[in-house]
Amino acid sequence: MSLSWRLLMVCCLLATLPAANAAEDPAALNADFWRWRAAEQPFTTDDIPRIERPMGFVIDWSAAAIHTRLEDLSRFESRWAAAAPGADAPLPTQVDHRLTGSAIARVRWELSIEQAWRRNPSFYLDQTLGAVFELLLAPSAFSPSREQELIERVSRIPATLAAARDNLTDLRQPFVQLAIGSLQQVDERLERTRVTLSPHLTPASARALAAALPAAERALEQYRQWLQARVGSARSDTAIGRDAYLYFLHNVALLPYTPEMLLTLGAQEWARAVAFESYQQARLAGQPQAPMFASAAAQIDAERVAEQSVRDYLGSQHLLTVPSTLPHYRNLLLPDYLEPLQDFGVTDDLTGPSRLSENATSYIREPSPTLGFFYRSMARDPRPIIVHEGVPGHYFQMWLGWRHPNPVRRHYYDSGANEGISFYAEEMMLQTGLFDDNARTRETIYSFMRLRALRVEVDVKLALGEFTLQQAADYLEHTVPMDKATALEEAAMFASAPGQAISYQIGKIQLTRLLSDARRAQGAAFTQLAFNDYVWQNGNLPLSLLRWELLHDAADLPTVLALPH
Repeated sequence: MSLSWRLLMVCCLLATLPAANAAEDPAALNADFWRWRAAEQPFTTDDIPRIERPMGFVIDWSAAAIHTRLEDLSRFESRWAAAAPGADAPLPTQVDHRLTGSAIARVRWELSIEQAWRRNPSFYLDQTLGAVFELLLAPSAFSPSREQELIERVSRIPATLAAARDNLTDLRQPFVQLAIGSLQQVDERLERTRVTLSPHLTPASARALAAALPAAERALEQYRQWLQARVGSARSDTAIGRDAYLYFLHNVALLPYTPEMLLTLGAQEWARAVAFESYQQARLAGQPQAPMFASAAAQIDAERVAEQSVRDYLGSQHLLTVPSTLPHYRNLLLPDYLEPLQDFGVTDDLTGPSRLSENATSYIREPSPTLGFFYRSMARDPRPIIVHEGVPGHYFQMWLGWRHPNPVRRHYYDSGANEGISFYAEEMMLQTGLFDDNARTRETIYSFMRLRALRVEVDVKLALGEFTLQQAADYLEHTVPMDKATALEEAAMFASAPGQAISYQIGKIQLTRLLSDARRAQGAAFTQLAFNDYVWQNGNLPLSLLRWELLHDAADLPTVLALPH
Protein backbone atom coordinates (compact mmCIF):
# COMPACT_ATOMS: atom_id res chain seq x y z
CA MET A 1 0.00 0.00 0.00
CA SER A 2 1.45 3.37 -1.01
CA LEU A 3 2.18 6.08 1.57
CA SER A 4 -0.36 8.40 -0.06
CA TRP A 5 -3.07 5.71 0.21
CA ARG A 6 -2.25 5.16 3.89
CA LEU A 7 -2.48 8.92 4.52
CA LEU A 8 -5.85 9.01 2.76
CA MET A 9 -7.18 6.20 4.95
CA VAL A 10 -5.96 7.93 8.13
CA CYS A 11 -7.60 11.18 7.04
CA CYS A 12 -10.88 9.38 6.36
CA LEU A 13 -10.75 7.71 9.77
CA LEU A 14 -10.05 11.00 11.56
CA ALA A 15 -12.93 12.61 9.72
CA THR A 16 -15.34 10.14 11.34
CA LEU A 17 -14.26 11.10 14.88
CA PRO A 18 -15.59 14.17 16.75
CA ALA A 19 -13.14 17.00 17.17
CA ALA A 20 -11.64 17.15 20.65
CA ASN A 21 -13.13 20.57 21.31
CA ALA A 22 -16.28 20.23 19.19
CA ALA A 23 -19.43 21.51 20.89
CA GLU A 24 -21.75 18.80 22.15
CA ASP A 25 -25.09 18.55 20.34
CA PRO A 26 -27.73 19.40 23.01
CA ALA A 27 -30.45 17.39 21.27
CA ALA A 28 -28.28 14.29 21.10
CA LEU A 29 -27.23 14.73 24.73
CA ASN A 30 -30.83 15.04 25.84
CA ALA A 31 -31.97 11.99 23.84
CA ASP A 32 -29.07 9.86 25.06
CA PHE A 33 -29.56 10.92 28.68
CA TRP A 34 -33.26 10.14 28.87
CA ARG A 35 -32.81 6.83 27.06
CA TRP A 36 -30.20 5.95 29.69
CA ARG A 37 -32.25 7.36 32.56
CA ALA A 38 -35.27 5.22 31.67
CA ALA A 39 -33.24 2.11 32.50
CA GLU A 40 -31.14 3.63 35.32
CA GLN A 41 -33.70 5.56 37.37
CA PRO A 42 -34.62 3.82 40.63
CA PHE A 43 -38.21 3.10 41.57
CA THR A 44 -39.56 5.30 44.39
CA THR A 45 -42.79 5.64 46.36
CA ASP A 46 -43.36 9.07 44.75
CA ASP A 47 -45.97 9.04 41.98
CA ILE A 48 -44.57 12.04 40.06
CA PRO A 49 -41.29 10.56 38.72
CA ARG A 50 -42.75 7.29 37.42
CA ILE A 51 -41.02 6.73 34.11
CA GLU A 52 -41.73 4.41 31.21
CA ARG A 53 -39.12 1.67 31.01
CA PRO A 54 -37.61 0.32 27.77
CA MET A 55 -38.28 -3.12 26.33
CA GLY A 56 -36.07 -5.71 27.97
CA PHE A 57 -35.54 -3.54 31.05
CA VAL A 58 -33.75 -5.45 33.83
CA ILE A 59 -33.60 -4.26 37.44
CA ASP A 60 -29.93 -4.47 38.39
CA TRP A 61 -28.40 -2.91 41.50
CA SER A 62 -25.30 -5.05 41.65
CA ALA A 63 -22.02 -3.38 42.58
CA ALA A 64 -20.87 -3.72 38.98
CA ALA A 65 -24.04 -2.02 37.68
CA ILE A 66 -23.64 0.89 40.10
CA HIS A 67 -19.98 1.27 39.09
CA THR A 68 -21.02 1.41 35.42
CA ARG A 69 -23.72 3.98 36.21
CA LEU A 70 -21.20 6.21 37.92
CA GLU A 71 -18.90 6.03 34.91
CA ASP A 72 -21.81 6.80 32.57
CA LEU A 73 -22.81 9.71 34.80
CA SER A 74 -19.33 11.23 34.63
CA ARG A 75 -19.50 11.11 30.84
CA PHE A 76 -22.89 12.83 30.84
CA GLU A 77 -21.53 15.54 33.12
CA SER A 78 -18.64 16.12 30.72
CA ARG A 79 -20.96 16.20 27.73
CA TRP A 80 -23.24 18.68 29.47
CA ALA A 81 -20.29 20.99 30.18
CA ALA A 82 -19.25 20.75 26.53
CA ALA A 83 -22.78 21.65 25.42
CA ALA A 84 -22.86 24.95 27.31
CA PRO A 85 -24.34 27.63 25.01
CA GLY A 86 -22.79 31.05 24.66
CA ALA A 87 -24.23 34.07 26.39
CA ASP A 88 -25.63 35.22 23.03
CA ALA A 89 -27.58 31.98 22.49
CA PRO A 90 -31.39 32.25 22.44
CA LEU A 91 -32.82 32.30 25.93
CA PRO A 92 -34.87 29.06 25.50
CA THR A 93 -31.64 27.29 24.52
CA GLN A 94 -29.94 28.50 27.70
CA VAL A 95 -32.97 27.45 29.77
CA ASP A 96 -32.93 23.98 28.23
CA HIS A 97 -29.22 23.61 29.03
CA ARG A 98 -29.78 24.39 32.71
CA LEU A 99 -32.74 22.02 32.68
CA THR A 100 -30.63 19.13 31.39
CA GLY A 101 -27.96 20.01 33.95
CA SER A 102 -30.53 19.76 36.74
CA ALA A 103 -31.61 16.30 35.54
CA ILE A 104 -27.99 15.10 35.44
CA ALA A 105 -27.30 16.60 38.88
CA ARG A 106 -30.23 14.63 40.28
CA VAL A 107 -28.51 11.40 39.29
CA ARG A 108 -25.28 12.57 40.96
CA TRP A 109 -27.35 13.41 44.04
CA GLU A 110 -28.90 9.93 44.10
CA LEU A 111 -25.74 7.93 43.47
CA SER A 112 -23.00 9.92 45.21
CA ILE A 113 -24.62 12.07 47.91
CA GLU A 114 -28.00 10.82 49.11
CA GLN A 115 -26.87 7.21 48.52
CA ALA A 116 -30.06 5.47 49.55
CA TRP A 117 -28.56 2.37 47.91
CA ARG A 118 -25.97 2.30 50.73
CA ARG A 119 -28.02 3.69 53.64
CA ASN A 120 -31.65 2.73 53.35
CA PRO A 121 -32.84 -0.88 53.10
CA SER A 122 -36.29 0.30 51.99
CA PHE A 123 -34.61 1.45 48.78
CA TYR A 124 -34.42 -2.22 47.77
CA LEU A 125 -38.05 -2.81 48.73
CA ASP A 126 -38.84 -0.08 46.19
CA GLN A 127 -36.75 -1.91 43.54
CA THR A 128 -38.54 -5.22 44.27
CA LEU A 129 -42.04 -4.94 45.74
CA GLY A 130 -42.38 -1.32 44.60
CA ALA A 131 -41.49 -2.29 41.04
CA VAL A 132 -44.17 -5.01 41.12
CA PHE A 133 -46.70 -2.63 42.67
CA GLU A 134 -46.11 -0.03 39.95
CA LEU A 135 -46.69 -2.61 37.22
CA LEU A 136 -50.07 -3.53 38.72
CA LEU A 137 -51.46 0.03 38.82
CA ALA A 138 -52.96 0.48 35.35
CA PRO A 139 -56.61 -0.64 35.45
CA SER A 140 -56.53 -1.90 31.87
CA ALA A 141 -56.49 -5.62 31.07
CA PHE A 142 -53.14 -7.37 31.40
CA SER A 143 -51.40 -7.70 28.05
CA PRO A 144 -48.97 -10.57 27.34
CA SER A 145 -46.01 -8.19 27.60
CA ARG A 146 -47.23 -6.82 30.94
CA GLU A 147 -47.71 -10.34 32.30
CA GLN A 148 -44.20 -11.30 31.20
CA GLU A 149 -42.74 -8.18 32.78
CA LEU A 150 -44.54 -8.97 36.04
CA ILE A 151 -43.05 -12.47 36.16
CA GLU A 152 -39.58 -11.14 35.35
CA ARG A 153 -39.75 -8.51 38.10
CA VAL A 154 -40.83 -11.11 40.65
CA SER A 155 -38.07 -13.43 39.47
CA ARG A 156 -35.47 -10.64 39.92
CA ILE A 157 -36.31 -10.14 43.61
CA PRO A 158 -33.73 -12.66 45.00
CA ALA A 159 -30.89 -11.19 42.94
CA THR A 160 -31.79 -7.61 43.88
CA LEU A 161 -31.90 -8.45 47.58
CA ALA A 162 -28.58 -10.29 47.33
CA ALA A 163 -27.11 -7.08 45.87
CA ALA A 164 -28.72 -5.13 48.72
CA ARG A 165 -26.82 -7.12 51.32
CA ASP A 166 -23.56 -6.33 49.51
CA ASN A 167 -24.33 -2.63 49.02
CA LEU A 168 -25.83 -1.63 52.39
CA THR A 169 -22.56 -0.71 54.07
CA ASP A 170 -23.85 2.45 55.80
CA LEU A 171 -27.13 1.31 57.36
CA ARG A 172 -29.18 3.83 59.35
CA GLN A 173 -31.19 2.42 62.24
CA PRO A 174 -34.51 4.26 61.71
CA PHE A 175 -34.55 3.15 58.07
CA VAL A 176 -33.74 -0.42 59.08
CA GLN A 177 -36.60 -0.46 61.58
CA LEU A 178 -39.04 0.86 58.99
CA ALA A 179 -37.94 -1.74 56.43
CA ILE A 180 -38.37 -4.53 58.96
CA GLY A 181 -41.87 -3.26 59.71
CA SER A 182 -42.70 -3.14 55.99
CA LEU A 183 -41.73 -6.80 55.65
CA GLN A 184 -44.05 -8.14 58.33
CA GLN A 185 -46.15 -11.01 56.93
CA VAL A 186 -44.88 -10.21 53.45
CA ASP A 187 -45.26 -13.83 52.32
CA GLU A 188 -48.94 -13.85 53.27
CA ARG A 189 -49.49 -10.51 51.52
CA LEU A 190 -47.81 -11.68 48.33
CA GLU A 191 -49.88 -14.84 48.39
CA ARG A 192 -53.07 -12.75 48.65
CA THR A 193 -51.90 -10.72 45.67
CA ARG A 194 -51.20 -13.90 43.69
CA VAL A 195 -54.58 -15.47 44.45
CA THR A 196 -56.59 -12.35 43.63
CA LEU A 197 -54.48 -11.43 40.59
CA SER A 198 -54.43 -14.87 38.94
CA PRO A 199 -57.97 -14.62 37.49
CA HIS A 200 -56.80 -11.55 35.54
CA LEU A 201 -53.86 -13.46 33.98
CA THR A 202 -53.69 -16.18 31.39
CA PRO A 203 -53.43 -19.67 32.94
CA ALA A 204 -49.82 -19.96 31.78
CA SER A 205 -48.85 -16.64 33.37
CA ALA A 206 -50.69 -17.51 36.57
CA ARG A 207 -48.68 -20.73 36.80
CA ALA A 208 -45.41 -18.92 36.05
CA LEU A 209 -46.17 -16.37 38.77
CA ALA A 210 -46.93 -19.14 41.25
CA ALA A 211 -43.62 -20.78 40.38
CA ALA A 212 -41.61 -17.57 40.81
CA LEU A 213 -43.13 -16.37 44.07
CA PRO A 214 -41.68 -18.91 46.57
CA ALA A 215 -38.08 -17.88 45.84
CA ALA A 216 -39.06 -14.20 46.09
CA GLU A 217 -40.82 -14.79 49.40
CA ARG A 218 -37.82 -16.67 50.83
CA ALA A 219 -35.50 -13.87 49.73
CA LEU A 220 -37.68 -11.23 51.36
CA GLU A 221 -37.85 -13.20 54.62
CA GLN A 222 -34.07 -13.72 54.59
CA TYR A 223 -33.64 -10.00 53.97
CA ARG A 224 -35.83 -9.23 56.98
CA GLN A 225 -33.79 -11.57 59.16
CA TRP A 226 -30.55 -10.06 57.87
CA LEU A 227 -31.79 -6.58 58.79
CA GLN A 228 -32.92 -7.71 62.24
CA ALA A 229 -29.41 -9.00 62.92
CA ARG A 230 -27.96 -5.56 62.07
CA VAL A 231 -30.46 -3.08 63.47
CA GLY A 232 -28.61 -2.76 66.76
CA SER A 233 -25.28 -1.88 65.14
CA ALA A 234 -26.65 0.54 62.52
CA ARG A 235 -26.02 4.27 62.85
CA SER A 236 -28.86 6.18 64.47
CA ASP A 237 -28.59 9.40 62.44
CA THR A 238 -30.32 9.95 59.10
CA ALA A 239 -29.48 13.62 58.39
CA ILE A 240 -27.95 14.34 55.00
CA GLY A 241 -26.17 17.45 56.32
CA ARG A 242 -26.13 21.11 55.37
CA ASP A 243 -23.58 20.97 52.53
CA ALA A 244 -25.33 18.08 50.82
CA TYR A 245 -28.73 19.74 51.28
CA LEU A 246 -27.41 22.93 49.68
CA TYR A 247 -26.15 20.87 46.73
CA PHE A 248 -29.69 19.59 46.23
CA LEU A 249 -31.26 23.03 46.55
CA HIS A 250 -28.88 24.73 44.13
CA ASN A 251 -27.90 22.06 41.60
CA VAL A 252 -30.98 19.82 41.43
CA ALA A 253 -34.00 21.92 42.46
CA LEU A 254 -32.42 25.16 41.15
CA LEU A 255 -33.61 27.02 44.24
CA PRO A 256 -31.79 30.18 45.37
CA TYR A 257 -32.55 29.67 49.07
CA THR A 258 -30.57 28.60 52.13
CA PRO A 259 -32.09 26.24 54.70
CA GLU A 260 -32.66 29.18 57.03
CA MET A 261 -34.55 31.07 54.34
CA LEU A 262 -36.73 28.03 53.75
CA LEU A 263 -37.59 27.85 57.45
CA THR A 264 -38.60 31.52 57.44
CA LEU A 265 -40.79 31.10 54.36
CA GLY A 266 -42.42 27.98 55.80
CA ALA A 267 -43.13 29.65 59.14
CA GLN A 268 -44.77 32.62 57.43
CA GLU A 269 -47.02 30.38 55.36
CA TRP A 270 -47.85 28.26 58.42
CA ALA A 271 -49.07 31.33 60.29
CA ARG A 272 -51.08 32.44 57.26
CA ALA A 273 -52.74 29.03 56.91
CA VAL A 274 -53.56 28.81 60.63
CA ALA A 275 -55.12 32.28 60.55
CA PHE A 276 -57.28 31.49 57.52
CA GLU A 277 -58.40 28.18 58.99
CA SER A 278 -59.23 29.92 62.26
CA TYR A 279 -61.44 32.42 60.45
CA GLN A 280 -63.20 29.58 58.65
CA GLN A 281 -63.73 27.55 61.80
CA ALA A 282 -65.25 30.56 63.54
CA ARG A 283 -67.79 30.73 60.70
CA LEU A 284 -68.50 27.02 61.14
CA ALA A 285 -68.92 27.06 64.93
CA GLY A 286 -71.67 24.66 65.96
CA GLN A 287 -72.16 23.24 62.47
CA PRO A 288 -71.89 19.48 61.97
CA GLN A 289 -69.00 17.83 60.14
CA ALA A 290 -69.62 17.18 56.44
CA PRO A 291 -71.12 13.72 55.85
CA MET A 292 -69.22 10.92 54.15
CA PHE A 293 -70.43 9.15 51.05
CA ALA A 294 -72.53 6.09 51.85
CA SER A 295 -70.35 3.79 49.74
CA ALA A 296 -67.38 3.69 47.40
CA ALA A 297 -69.80 3.43 44.49
CA ALA A 298 -71.50 6.67 45.55
CA GLN A 299 -68.10 8.35 45.89
CA ILE A 300 -67.05 7.18 42.43
CA ASP A 301 -70.23 8.54 40.90
CA ALA A 302 -69.81 11.87 42.69
CA GLU A 303 -66.19 12.17 41.61
CA ARG A 304 -67.14 11.70 37.97
CA VAL A 305 -69.57 14.62 38.18
CA ALA A 306 -67.15 16.74 40.24
CA GLU A 307 -64.27 16.25 37.79
CA GLN A 308 -66.38 17.57 34.93
CA SER A 309 -67.56 20.50 37.06
CA VAL A 310 -63.93 21.43 37.78
CA ARG A 311 -63.14 21.38 34.05
CA ASP A 312 -66.17 23.54 33.31
CA TYR A 313 -65.19 25.96 36.06
CA LEU A 314 -61.66 26.40 34.68
CA GLY A 315 -63.15 27.36 31.33
CA SER A 316 -65.97 29.59 32.57
CA GLN A 317 -63.62 31.55 34.82
CA HIS A 318 -60.95 31.85 32.09
CA LEU A 319 -58.36 30.27 34.38
CA LEU A 320 -56.89 27.54 32.20
CA THR A 321 -57.43 26.06 28.74
CA VAL A 322 -58.48 22.41 29.04
CA PRO A 323 -58.37 20.65 25.65
CA SER A 324 -61.41 18.55 24.80
CA THR A 325 -59.00 15.70 24.00
CA LEU A 326 -57.82 15.45 27.61
CA PRO A 327 -58.99 12.11 29.03
CA HIS A 328 -60.47 11.99 32.51
CA TYR A 329 -59.23 11.54 36.06
CA ARG A 330 -61.34 8.78 37.60
CA ASN A 331 -61.82 7.10 40.97
CA LEU A 332 -61.96 3.32 41.13
CA LEU A 333 -62.18 1.02 44.15
CA LEU A 334 -58.77 -0.37 45.10
CA PRO A 335 -58.46 -3.84 43.49
CA ASP A 336 -58.03 -6.83 45.79
CA TYR A 337 -54.64 -7.64 44.26
CA LEU A 338 -53.27 -4.15 45.00
CA GLU A 339 -54.46 -3.97 48.59
CA PRO A 340 -51.68 -6.17 50.08
CA LEU A 341 -48.99 -4.01 48.42
CA GLN A 342 -50.57 -0.57 48.90
CA ASP A 343 -47.84 0.57 51.31
CA PHE A 344 -45.22 0.40 48.54
CA GLY A 345 -46.38 3.45 46.59
CA VAL A 346 -49.16 5.90 45.84
CA THR A 347 -52.22 4.06 44.61
CA ASP A 348 -52.84 6.07 41.50
CA ASP A 349 -52.01 5.69 37.83
CA LEU A 350 -51.31 8.99 36.08
CA THR A 351 -50.61 7.19 32.75
CA GLY A 352 -47.50 8.21 30.74
CA PRO A 353 -46.14 9.47 27.41
CA SER A 354 -47.26 6.38 25.48
CA ARG A 355 -50.71 6.31 27.13
CA LEU A 356 -51.96 9.82 26.46
CA SER A 357 -55.41 8.62 25.38
CA GLU A 358 -56.08 6.70 28.62
CA ASN A 359 -57.88 7.97 31.71
CA ALA A 360 -55.89 8.53 34.87
CA THR A 361 -56.99 6.51 37.90
CA SER A 362 -57.02 7.22 41.62
CA TYR A 363 -57.91 4.17 43.68
CA ILE A 364 -60.13 4.79 46.71
CA ARG A 365 -61.20 2.79 49.75
CA GLU A 366 -64.67 2.32 51.21
CA PRO A 367 -65.60 5.53 53.07
CA SER A 368 -64.82 5.29 56.78
CA PRO A 369 -63.88 7.63 59.67
CA THR A 370 -60.78 5.47 60.19
CA LEU A 371 -59.29 6.34 56.79
CA GLY A 372 -56.02 8.26 56.60
CA PHE A 373 -55.85 12.04 56.34
CA PHE A 374 -56.27 12.45 52.58
CA TYR A 375 -58.60 9.50 51.90
CA ARG A 376 -60.90 10.78 54.63
CA SER A 377 -61.13 14.17 52.89
CA MET A 378 -61.93 12.44 49.57
CA ALA A 379 -64.74 10.51 51.23
CA ARG A 380 -66.45 13.83 52.01
CA ASP A 381 -65.67 15.90 48.89
CA PRO A 382 -63.49 14.60 46.04
CA ARG A 383 -62.76 18.03 44.59
CA PRO A 384 -59.67 19.04 46.62
CA ILE A 385 -57.82 15.90 45.51
CA ILE A 386 -59.17 16.22 41.95
CA VAL A 387 -57.70 19.71 41.83
CA HIS A 388 -54.30 18.62 43.20
CA GLU A 389 -53.84 15.19 41.62
CA GLY A 390 -56.08 15.26 38.56
CA VAL A 391 -57.43 18.36 36.82
CA PRO A 392 -55.93 20.94 36.83
CA GLY A 393 -53.17 19.31 38.91
CA HIS A 394 -50.61 16.58 38.34
CA TYR A 395 -52.36 14.48 35.71
CA PHE A 396 -53.36 17.39 33.45
CA GLN A 397 -50.06 19.23 33.87
CA MET A 398 -47.96 16.15 33.09
CA TRP A 399 -50.25 15.20 30.17
CA LEU A 400 -49.46 18.61 28.68
CA GLY A 401 -45.77 18.23 29.49
CA TRP A 402 -45.53 14.83 27.81
CA ARG A 403 -46.90 16.45 24.62
CA HIS A 404 -44.50 19.38 24.70
CA PRO A 405 -43.10 20.13 21.22
CA ASN A 406 -39.62 20.54 22.71
CA PRO A 407 -38.26 17.06 23.60
CA VAL A 408 -35.84 18.56 26.13
CA ARG A 409 -38.87 19.59 28.21
CA ARG A 410 -40.93 16.49 27.59
CA HIS A 411 -39.25 14.03 29.96
CA TYR A 412 -37.95 16.18 32.77
CA TYR A 413 -39.64 15.97 36.15
CA ASP A 414 -39.12 17.96 39.31
CA SER A 415 -41.35 17.85 42.35
CA GLY A 416 -40.68 21.50 43.09
CA ALA A 417 -42.56 22.51 39.97
CA ASN A 418 -45.14 19.72 39.83
CA GLU A 419 -46.14 19.89 43.50
CA GLY A 420 -45.85 23.67 43.60
CA ILE A 421 -48.22 24.02 40.64
CA SER A 422 -50.78 21.65 42.16
CA PHE A 423 -50.67 23.43 45.52
CA TYR A 424 -50.99 26.75 43.73
CA ALA A 425 -54.02 25.31 41.89
CA GLU A 426 -55.72 24.45 45.19
CA GLU A 427 -55.60 28.03 46.42
CA MET A 428 -56.43 29.46 43.00
CA MET A 429 -59.62 27.40 42.94
CA LEU A 430 -60.37 28.33 46.55
CA GLN A 431 -59.92 32.06 46.05
CA THR A 432 -61.84 32.19 42.77
CA GLY A 433 -64.84 30.49 44.38
CA LEU A 434 -64.96 26.81 43.40
CA PHE A 435 -65.53 25.73 47.01
CA ASP A 436 -67.94 28.47 48.01
CA ASP A 437 -70.76 25.92 48.02
CA ASN A 438 -69.18 23.90 50.85
CA ALA A 439 -67.74 25.70 53.88
CA ARG A 440 -66.30 22.44 55.24
CA THR A 441 -64.34 21.90 52.04
CA ARG A 442 -62.85 25.36 52.42
CA GLU A 443 -61.75 24.26 55.88
CA THR A 444 -60.17 21.16 54.31
CA ILE A 445 -58.14 23.29 51.91
CA TYR A 446 -56.82 25.34 54.82
CA SER A 447 -55.82 22.15 56.64
CA PHE A 448 -53.93 21.09 53.50
CA MET A 449 -52.22 24.48 53.53
CA ARG A 450 -51.11 23.97 57.14
CA LEU A 451 -49.66 20.56 56.33
CA ARG A 452 -47.73 21.77 53.27
CA ALA A 453 -46.26 24.68 55.27
CA LEU A 454 -45.29 22.38 58.12
CA ARG A 455 -43.57 20.00 55.71
CA VAL A 456 -40.97 22.69 55.01
CA GLU A 457 -39.88 22.78 58.64
CA VAL A 458 -39.87 19.00 58.90
CA ASP A 459 -37.88 18.52 55.68
CA VAL A 460 -35.22 21.09 56.59
CA LYS A 461 -34.82 19.93 60.19
CA LEU A 462 -34.57 16.27 59.15
CA ALA A 463 -31.93 17.18 56.58
CA LEU A 464 -29.89 19.22 59.07
CA GLY A 465 -30.23 16.70 61.91
CA GLU A 466 -32.44 18.92 64.09
CA PHE A 467 -35.24 16.31 64.00
CA THR A 468 -35.01 12.55 64.27
CA LEU A 469 -37.42 10.61 62.10
CA GLN A 470 -39.61 9.79 65.12
CA GLN A 471 -39.58 13.41 66.31
CA ALA A 472 -40.70 14.48 62.84
CA ALA A 473 -43.53 11.94 62.85
CA ASP A 474 -44.68 13.01 66.32
CA TYR A 475 -44.51 16.66 65.30
CA LEU A 476 -46.66 16.06 62.23
CA GLU A 477 -49.15 13.92 64.17
CA HIS A 478 -49.77 16.51 66.89
CA THR A 479 -49.25 19.79 65.03
CA VAL A 480 -51.19 19.19 61.78
CA PRO A 481 -52.85 17.11 63.39
CA MET A 482 -53.04 13.85 61.46
CA ASP A 483 -53.30 10.12 62.14
CA LYS A 484 -50.19 8.37 63.46
CA ALA A 485 -49.78 6.06 60.45
CA THR A 486 -49.89 8.89 57.89
CA ALA A 487 -47.53 11.00 60.01
CA LEU A 488 -44.95 8.21 60.20
CA GLU A 489 -45.31 7.50 56.48
CA GLU A 490 -44.75 11.18 55.65
CA ALA A 491 -41.77 11.54 58.00
CA ALA A 492 -40.13 8.40 56.62
CA MET A 493 -40.45 9.64 53.05
CA PHE A 494 -39.08 13.07 53.93
CA ALA A 495 -36.11 11.61 55.82
CA SER A 496 -35.24 9.26 52.97
CA ALA A 497 -35.80 11.82 50.17
CA PRO A 498 -34.51 15.21 51.41
CA GLY A 499 -35.89 18.16 49.49
CA GLN A 500 -39.14 16.55 48.37
CA ALA A 501 -41.33 17.85 51.19
CA ILE A 502 -40.41 21.49 50.62
CA SER A 503 -41.57 21.29 47.01
CA TYR A 504 -45.27 21.99 47.70
CA GLN A 505 -44.91 25.19 49.68
CA ILE A 506 -41.73 26.61 48.14
CA GLY A 507 -42.92 25.87 44.60
CA LYS A 508 -46.21 27.63 45.31
CA ILE A 509 -44.39 30.67 46.74
CA GLN A 510 -42.21 30.87 43.64
CA LEU A 511 -45.24 30.60 41.38
CA THR A 512 -47.37 33.23 43.12
CA ARG A 513 -44.36 35.58 43.08
CA LEU A 514 -43.90 34.90 39.36
CA LEU A 515 -47.57 35.69 38.75
CA SER A 516 -47.29 38.97 40.66
CA ASP A 517 -44.17 40.05 38.79
CA ALA A 518 -45.55 38.99 35.40
CA ARG A 519 -48.72 40.98 35.97
CA ARG A 520 -46.72 44.06 36.93
CA ALA A 521 -44.36 43.68 33.96
CA GLN A 522 -47.08 43.01 31.38
CA GLY A 523 -49.58 45.55 32.64
CA ALA A 524 -52.84 45.63 30.71
CA ALA A 525 -51.61 42.82 28.44
CA PHE A 526 -51.52 40.36 31.35
CA THR A 527 -54.25 37.71 31.53
CA GLN A 528 -54.60 34.95 34.07
CA LEU A 529 -55.47 32.52 31.29
CA ALA A 530 -52.31 33.16 29.26
CA PHE A 531 -50.11 33.04 32.36
CA ASN A 532 -51.55 29.73 33.58
CA ASP A 533 -51.46 28.18 30.10
CA TYR A 534 -47.75 28.98 29.86
CA VAL A 535 -47.02 27.59 33.32
CA TRP A 536 -48.97 24.38 32.78
CA GLN A 537 -47.43 23.76 29.34
CA ASN A 538 -43.91 24.19 30.75
CA GLY A 539 -44.73 22.95 34.22
CA ASN A 540 -42.06 20.25 34.36
CA LEU A 541 -39.39 22.96 34.57
CA PRO A 542 -38.04 24.35 37.84
CA LEU A 543 -39.79 27.65 38.46
CA SER A 544 -36.55 29.65 38.51
CA LEU A 545 -36.17 28.65 34.84
CA LEU A 546 -39.74 29.72 34.04
CA ARG A 547 -38.99 33.11 35.62
CA TRP A 548 -35.83 33.44 33.51
CA GLU A 549 -37.68 32.63 30.30
CA LEU A 550 -40.92 34.51 30.94
CA LEU A 551 -39.51 37.67 32.54
CA HIS A 552 -35.86 37.51 31.40
CA ASP A 553 -35.03 37.54 35.11
CA ALA A 554 -32.19 35.18 36.10
CA ALA A 555 -31.96 36.47 39.68
CA ASP A 556 -33.40 33.24 41.11
CA LEU A 557 -30.91 30.98 39.32
CA PRO A 558 -28.44 29.74 41.92
CA THR A 559 -24.74 29.23 41.39
CA VAL A 560 -23.87 25.59 40.66
CA LEU A 561 -22.09 24.09 43.68
CA ALA A 562 -19.23 21.60 43.71
CA LEU A 563 -19.81 18.17 45.21
CA PRO A 564 -19.73 18.32 49.03
CA HIS A 565 -16.93 16.44 50.74
